[in-house]
Amino acid sequence: MGKAFKISSWLIGLVVLIVLLRYPIETNDSWQTWSLPLAGKVVVIDPGHGGVDGGAVGSDQTLEKEITLEVSKKLRDYLQQAGALVYMTREKDMDLADEDEKIISKRKSQDLRRRVEFINEKEADFYVSVHLNAIPSPKWHGAQSFYNASSPESEQLAKFIQSEIKRNLENTNRSALAISNMYLLRSTEAPGALVEIGFLSNIHERDLLKTDEYQNKVAASVYEGVLRYVTEEEAPE
Repeated sequence: MGKAFKISSWLIGLVVLIVLLRYPIETNDSWQTWSLPLAGKVVVIDPGHGGVDGGAVGSDQTLEKEITLEVSKKLRDYLQQAGALVYMTREKDMDLADEDEKIISKRKSQDLRRRVEFINEKEADFYVSVHLNAIPSPKWHGAQSFYNASSPESEQLAKFIQSEIKRNLENTNRSALAISNMYLLRSTEAPGALVEIGFLSNIHERDLLKTDEYQNKVAASVYEGVLRYVTEEEAPE
């Protein structure tokens, strides 16, 4: 890939992001004349949890499943406007388990397996799974990206996303972290990153995560990381 092409793709992607941030719901036929930086890429977005599984819970009863879905929809819009074909494992408050399965533990296991199947069936170039954290201590905050330790491509993706999170959100110094025991990351065929976008147990961050403005900022940061993953060759340390 030529240096000039990579630079031009990066610049086009930034222009797309700036326009979307200012005019997020406008469309224009002139987009079709652009060589969009993610054209031809198949991306799966996985909004964590859903349905009976609310995920992490804030002290004000804010549910992880609600915020992951909203941020994922915003990320989908950015990626689509940049030319990607985007699929979501869910687009409403639901899980992927059978409706008649009543045992919660079995529903969660079935749901997780089907998310993996969904990603594999779509033959995605890569995927992003969106989650949130909550722990007993309220002091922790900031987003962090995770990847399968045995996948160099996943490492590249997670590092680019984490770099943009650090630069744009300015609320963490954490680096992307390799993990080997997470079912979703180790079972998918495509490269992928799991992004914990913040802590519901931190009151300030929880309140930010509930706002449309901050959700857009988070989605834009992940989008920029994806764009760099596609157009650059060496991930930041």
